Amino acid sequence: MKRQSNSLGLKATVGFAGQALRAWTPRQWRIAAVASVAFGLLIGIVTVLIPNPWFARDIEPVWWNYPVWVITSVLTGMLLTTYVRPSGEVSEAEPIEAPAGNEKVEKRSARMGIAGSMLAWFAVGCPVCNKIALLALGYSGAITWFAPVQPFLALAAMLLTGAALLWRLRDQVACPMPVTKTDRLELVR
Repeated sequence: MKRQSNSLGLKATVGFAGQALRAWTPRQWRIAAVASVAFGLLIGIVTVLIPNPWFARDIEPVWWNYPVWVITSVLTGMLLTTYVRPSGEVSEAEPIEAPAGNEKVEKRSARMGIAGSMLAWFAVGCPVCNKIALLALGYSGAITWFAPVQPFLALAAMLLTGAALLWRLRDQVACPMPVTKTDRLELVR
C-alpha cells in the first residue's frame, strides 16, 4: 500500500481507481455484473421501466430515464463489488488494523452509495406514482414541482454513486493516512 494524505486530488483518485479495477479478478467482475443486473431489474421493475404485471406507471418514462437507470445500475453493482473479497477464500492470517480515520471514509462512501441508489429510484420513477411526492404535493404538485426536479435527482444519484465508487476503489490501492505536522514539514523540504 502506498501512503497518501487524506486529501488526494481527483486525478490521483481516478488513477488509483483505475489501478484497482485493473487488479480485479474475474470473480469480482462476475459479481459486479450480477449485482448490476440485479439492481437494474429491481429499479426497472418497480419504476416500470421494464413493463410488468405487478406495477403500473401513470406517466410514461422520459428519454433520459433509461441512461440514468443503466448508469446507476452499473455504478451500484461495481460499488457493491468493492465490499467483496477478491477471492472466495477466507484468510487465516491476522486481520490488518485499518489506519485511523479510515472508518469515516468507509461510512461516508457507504452513505453516499445508499443515497445515490435511492435518488436513482426517485429520479427514474413516475412522479405521481411516488407516494411520498403524492402525499406531500398532491397529484398536480407532483407533476408541477417534483417532475422538473427529477433530472437533478438523477444527476445527484450518478455523482454520489460514482464518487462513492471512486473512493472505495482508490482505497483498495492507496491507503489514506492522516498527515501529521512532521509529515507536512517533510513535504515542505
